[in-house]
Amino acid sequence: MVVVAVIAGIALIATIAYYSWLAEKKRQEALLALAQELGLRFDPGLDRDHDDEYAQFEIFRRGHSRAARNTLHGTVKLFDQSCHLVAGDFRYKVTSRSSKNRRTSTYRFSYLIVHPPWDTPPLLIRPEGLFDKIKGAFGFDDIDFESAEFSRKFYVKSTDKRFAYDVLHPRMMEFLLAERPPMIDIEHGALCLSDGSSRWDPERFKAEIVFLNKFCEHWPRHLIKDLNN
Repeated sequence: MVVVAVIAGIALIATIAYYSWLAEKKRQEALLALAQELGLRFDPGLDRDHDDEYAQFEIFRRGHSRAARNTLHGTVKLFDQSCHLVAGDFRYKVTSRSSKNRRTSTYRFSYLIVHPPWDTPPLLIRPEGLFDKIKGAFGFDDIDFESAEFSRKFYVKSTDKRFAYDVLHPRMMEFLLAERPPMIDIEHGALCLSDGSSRWDPERFKAEIVFLNKFCEHWPRHLIKDLNN
């Protein structure tokens, strides 16, 4: 009976591994087709330098054994200029230890990064969570805006409040309230879109590129003119 149980266990593990491999293969084929459709390059391999290259973003510094894969490279037109784009999947692991055992969990999520044509002050925009509300109760407030609904639903942080107010004008706030985007993080010459917790299907990547175009179209003309000077 023990031998039978061991064989059954091995067979189950092999079956799970096969279907995981098959699902990943199908995902890579779908992302390759997306890259070809959008005129991008696709690299399914592991990129272990991604977390250092984009160390300004906290989501890429979590855990250990960090690596990007299924990466799309190319350009996208934003602010009437060609901007470098990088998108794909990211993986990291977290190991927890107790007195009796050690457990390692693997986490994966998708992201989209573009490099705008100029550098700006940092700006973080993301849905407000319970922890943000708790911090607010102790005086650690984010930037508030005239729109009470926007201030209630989004956490906004920047070292330059004037820049944040310029970007997040009333029409932009209405747009973000309607779209409910994942995190938008602008730091050190790059803009990152991600929720940091889930992988996107190819259609979601396309939707985020469309969202990004609309987000950039909502930037006020006077701000873009100042940045170009």
